[in-house]
Amino acid sequence: MKLKLKKGLKLNIAGSVAPDAKIEDVAVTSVAICPEDYPGFVPKVCVHEGDSVSIGTALLFDKVHTDIKLVSPIAGTVRAVVRGERRKILRIEIAAGPKEATNPSPMKVNDGTAARRLLAENGFLALMRQRPYDIVPSPEGEVRNIFVTAIDTAPLAASASMVQPFFDKADYEAAVNILNMVTSGKVYISHPAGWQLGDIKGAEMVEVSGPHPAGNAGVQAANISPVNKGEIIWTLDLPTLGRIGKYVRTGEWEWRTVVTIAGPEVNTPGLSATLVGAPVENLLASHMKPASHHRRIISGNVLTGTAIGNDGYLRYPYRQITVIAEGDDRDEFMGWASLSPDKMSESASFPGHFRKAPFVPDARLNGGRRAMIMSGQYEQYIPMDILPEYLLKAIHARDIEAMERLGIYEVAPEDFAAAEYADTSKIPLQSIVREGLDYIRKELE
Repeated sequence: MKLKLKKGLKLNIAGSVAPDAKIEDVAVTSVAICPEDYPGFVPKVCVHEGDSVSIGTALLFDKVHTDIKLVSPIAGTVRAVVRGERRKILRIEIAAGPKEATNPSPMKVNDGTAARRLLAENGFLALMRQRPYDIVPSPEGEVRNIFVTAIDTAPLAASASMVQPFFDKADYEAAVNILNMVTSGKVYISHPAGWQLGDIKGAEMVEVSGPHPAGNAGVQAANISPVNKGEIIWTLDLPTLGRIGKYVRTGEWEWRTVVTIAGPEVNTPGLSATLVGAPVENLLASHMKPASHHRRIISGNVLTGTAIGNDGYLRYPYRQITVIAEGDDRDEFMGWASLSPDKMSESASFPGHFRKAPFVPDARLNGGRRAMIMSGQYEQYIPMDILPEYLLKAIHARDIEAMERLGIYEVAPEDFAAAEYADTSKIPLQSIVREGLDYIRKELE
């Protein structure tokens, strides 16, 4: 099957990784797991500061579905349980200890119940997302289909073939076998042209092409088999599929990840092999340009990532770090109205729209927020059969019936990221969609 999407956005930003980039190993002395990265997961701590943990030891479990756990990606000692306002759990920090001797063995899974338990208790379910609501999936209920994305179209993202050295075809096939026990439908794997692994046994292969957000699993699902009211699908990325398969085949957790270090403020864009939740300072040490101005370090891409400080940690989905200028110390003639060809814009009113050389953007909003203009602009960047402007208005009005009719069950905040960037009204579309999903879930469940 082939899926060619035309709507979307391709940002031409400086600081991309060369196609022949080598992977640099970066050792870590600590990691952190942040429950905020897992929407729908209501965390309860099951370790204390000073506790010794092994790889795969449960750090947090969900208060509602207690089988769902977040586990330690490293052996060591719990250094801190960091809390914020009203004792909200911000992160759990683990200091690395000596490497443990293990004697792993393959996992035997014979039915869907055992498969769901394995995914939940070993930290894999938390790495997936469920439609509707874009939350960590519940281990209960019928799963209509499962969608795996093996393509990343986000700005400055490296190709899947460059960042998957830890898994092989046998791992993916073992994972698909497990997922087929969970779903009553099919497991779809969406991949780019030039996919070198061939068909994965047990999965329906889909070749996807198009601009961002074509790489979003939810966008792929909406164009292959849309979610209707009362139906549930799961989505995940290729590294998660590999982790499941390797654990099933060998009994070993594989929490290493390859991180793309990119952006205009990066001196040498590259790839680093490290652990999920690694300190960002270690990853950036040999890559940053010397600079006196303020910079924004983003765990993720410029459209959907989380802004963190230099002392922060790699956040879910653990694949990319982007560094751009903050822009708060710039004094630009005419500000947002400047006609400089260096200004990156989707509007043809600016000369930069026609520029082919990479841009060096910063984090400024470049304009003020104003009322939504019903111009059909958002539809150019969302390749789904929905009316995004009307859906957003329904969310604002808290009109559940209208939200259902307009496709709330199909979408996730990341699907609106490209439209948010291009929006002339400067409206925080992703936040609005997140609020709408949380509201309708609270009212209906």
